[in-house]
Amino acid sequence: MVIYWQGISTSFCGQCFYLDFLSLSPYPSLFRSLCLSLPIPLCFGLSLSPYPSLFRSLSLSLSLSVSVSLSPYPSLSLCLSLPIPLCFGLSLSLSLSLSLFLSLSLSLSPYPSHSLSFSVSLSVPLSLSLSLSLSFCLCLSLPIPLSLSLSVSLCLSLPIPLSRSLFLSLSLCLSFSLSLSLSLSLSLSVSVSLSLPLCLCLSLSLSLSLSLSLSLSPLSLSLSLSLCLSLSPSVSVSVSVSLSLPLFLSVSVSLSLSPSLSLPLSLSHTHHPLEQHTEPVFSLPPPSSTEQQTVVLLARSPSASKTYFPIPVDCLEDETRIRSADDGKLFREEFNSLPSGYTQGTCQEANKEDNREKNRYPNILPYDHSRVVLTQLEGNLCSDYINASYIHGYTDNNKFIAAQGPKQDTVADFWRMIWEQKTATIVMLTNLKERKEDKCYQYWPDQGCWTYGNVRVAVEDCTVLVDYTIRRFCIQYQASDGTKPSRLVTQLHFTSWPDFGVPFSPIGMLKFLKKVKTVNSSFAGPIVVHCSAGVGRTGTFIVIDGVIDMMHQEQKIDVFGFVSKIRDQRSQLVQTDIQYSFIYQALLEYYLYGDTELDVSSLEGHLHKLHNTHTPFDRVGLEEEFKKLTNMRIMKENMRMGNLPANMKKNRVLQIIPYDFNRVIMSMRRGQEFTDYINASFIDGYRQKDYFIATQGPLSHTVEDYWRMAWEWKCHSVVMLTELQEREQDKCFQYWPTEDSVTYGDYTVEMKGSTVCDSFSVRDLVLTYGPDKQTRLVRHFHFHGWPEIGIPAEGKGMIDIIASVQRQQQQSGNHPIIVHCSAGAGRTGTFIALSNILERVKAEGLLDVFQTVKSLRMQRPHMVQTVEQYDFCYRVVQDFVDIFSDYANFK
Repeated sequence: MVIYWQGISTSFCGQCFYLDFLSLSPYPSLFRSLCLSLPIPLCFGLSLSPYPSLFRSLSLSLSLSVSVSLSPYPSLSLCLSLPIPLCFGLSLSLSLSLSLFLSLSLSLSPYPSHSLSFSVSLSVPLSLSLSLSLSFCLCLSLPIPLSLSLSVSLCLSLPIPLSRSLFLSLSLCLSFSLSLSLSLSLSLSVSVSLSLPLCLCLSLSLSLSLSLSLSLSPLSLSLSLSLCLSLSPSVSVSVSVSLSLPLFLSVSVSLSLSPSLSLPLSLSHTHHPLEQHTEPVFSLPPPSSTEQQTVVLLARSPSASKTYFPIPVDCLEDETRIRSADDGKLFREEFNSLPSGYTQGTCQEANKEDNREKNRYPNILPYDHSRVVLTQLEGNLCSDYINASYIHGYTDNNKFIAAQGPKQDTVADFWRMIWEQKTATIVMLTNLKERKEDKCYQYWPDQGCWTYGNVRVAVEDCTVLVDYTIRRFCIQYQASDGTKPSRLVTQLHFTSWPDFGVPFSPIGMLKFLKKVKTVNSSFAGPIVVHCSAGVGRTGTFIVIDGVIDMMHQEQKIDVFGFVSKIRDQRSQLVQTDIQYSFIYQALLEYYLYGDTELDVSSLEGHLHKLHNTHTPFDRVGLEEEFKKLTNMRIMKENMRMGNLPANMKKNRVLQIIPYDFNRVIMSMRRGQEFTDYINASFIDGYRQKDYFIATQGPLSHTVEDYWRMAWEWKCHSVVMLTELQEREQDKCFQYWPTEDSVTYGDYTVEMKGSTVCDSFSVRDLVLTYGPDKQTRLVRHFHFHGWPEIGIPAEGKGMIDIIASVQRQQQQSGNHPIIVHCSAGAGRTGTFIALSNILERVKAEGLLDVFQTVKSLRMQRPHMVQTVEQYDFCYRVVQDFVDIFSDYANFK
């Protein structure tokens, strides 16, 4: 409803009470009016499609207001508005309003009228603080003639944090309007507001605005001052004073009480996550030393926060796809709606002078109510402090301790916490150095033992795998009253988190998480999780663990709710929107593929299940398992180099192109463009990254590139899995001499000898490079047991060649192994998959054929090309177990 009084219009929504009780104008009004507005809201939401691209949602809002006034101008107004959210943050609003004066007697006002207006406004966010608004309004009023007006406004707002709890907002608005009656006006306004939160639910706001208007009428200047007290997110009381010059002097004071209540209403039959608006929270971390390095906290949008409801697991794939669209725009919106800042408690202990130097980052501090309290050392009152917080799991309270990476002067406190909390498992999610910056001090000895404070730490063993390293320590507390019994502590160090962003695939993290669950005893104390600051990667790991447990228990996921809950215990957990979206990727990976890991003892039963599907409704058969792999998307957008015209002729099969992110890059030849390309991909091994080079069989014009790759990457082992010709088709050019030597450009290959085994032959080659005649021994393993059609009849030959290659690698220094067939995908992928699977079987007594092959396909397209090759992987492992039936020696 809009009330006009002395040329000033005021809009009301909700339940408002307005009292005009003071006027200093030389033109006093004829009526002192008391107006009560009783709006009747009717709101509902309408979704155009479950997955709209342009219009995410369409809502219609209808409100009817009846005004009863002591003045003789009772009125009725009806307003219909239609807000339309567009893509890329754009929004379009359509509104139609009708105002009727219900005058039953002679009107005392010279301007009573009926009016009908239609307006369209478009809001374009240019940045976080700059927005452009364009509006068009058509108004028809009787008896006053038709009026048409067009206005454009440009507004700039700048938030300025003054301290942890004080916030200043500066805004500048410039507007221009033109009417059909040829009246022109230009206005400029500046406003400054100061917001001071008094407590969690009470805040004080003070604003001052200055407006200057220039029109065909005389110059007008107005000044207003308002004071607002917010009692809760839905109730506020405000007092304002305004002054207008020089047309007339008018001072008015108003008191308003504006409660509001909103209820979500869904008309959809599907369980789509709803959004519920809450008030935004802005706060800064507690003050601390400015000399220390700080963690960069992302700027937040000034828009209101939202709450996101749980997602049923059967909707997870669709919801993840929707949120990932438009470069993850919805993920960013959801992440920015999380509670942020230090709003859930105090950090007084962390800010004490004696404790500040113990914090790695001065803006990442533990709350007092959830911090880990150490036993005080005699004579040191602040010795109970460490930058670590208790964090709840899905069902278990204080399941984790989220800690910062130890500093050199806090290592003793760290081990004292491990001892006092009876921790048996440490999860480390950072490397000691990243981008030449210290992220964590090495708090364990490389070998032998070392004493940190009162805790003696001895290394028992260390196992290095491709994604993580496992270290086992024996720790013992040396107290004044004697030495305590020793304990075993396992540290699992995830080493595959890149310096920037998140891991390329969640597969490694899920394997790591399962290992943590397996290692940790149910009787042990909290699991200590740390990265560098103890919030970003640490929070990501904790959330994935908790929401997977929720998925099993409730058949739904609530990432937003879980992150919000644990942020009550430690601020800023899950630090970036990229980490937030990675959580969804990990949950989707787990939901779609589950836990496919097997113990060797259960392999025979699993194979029987895969090969004995009796009905078409049995979804666990081998074909169905392999079909999940073939449904993986091939990332053609990451094949740019291989698809360049200059490089197309270097590819044997156009469908098998290496991905740009892991292709083998050679040195560029002077003056020759694109000479760094070869159709070859680095593939991870079981223990080592980039352990294999998967490549195609050389073409006649790529042989020199092939040997250049072998030389530059110091390869000593080559595995060939095809014959030169099969079914009268060329599969590979002969790139070695039958006898003596042959030269390809700068490289000479000499035959030194050969050995023939049951299913493969071994050639010893000497590779010589350049004018300096540098030489290198290369051992060539040529597998002959693969028939032209199908797969090998038995797995022993493959087991033997894999064992021979591993022995060669141990002697030559574990440089990359070149593996090729014809196209470098089917047989090549099968060999690499079996090498990794058998290595894990020997080390752990476990296997996961599905995830092993899936990981290979994420590194090179079409690896393990047919269901027969996939089945062959299972059968070779079974043959391996049968050969070594007493497999306890490699568990």
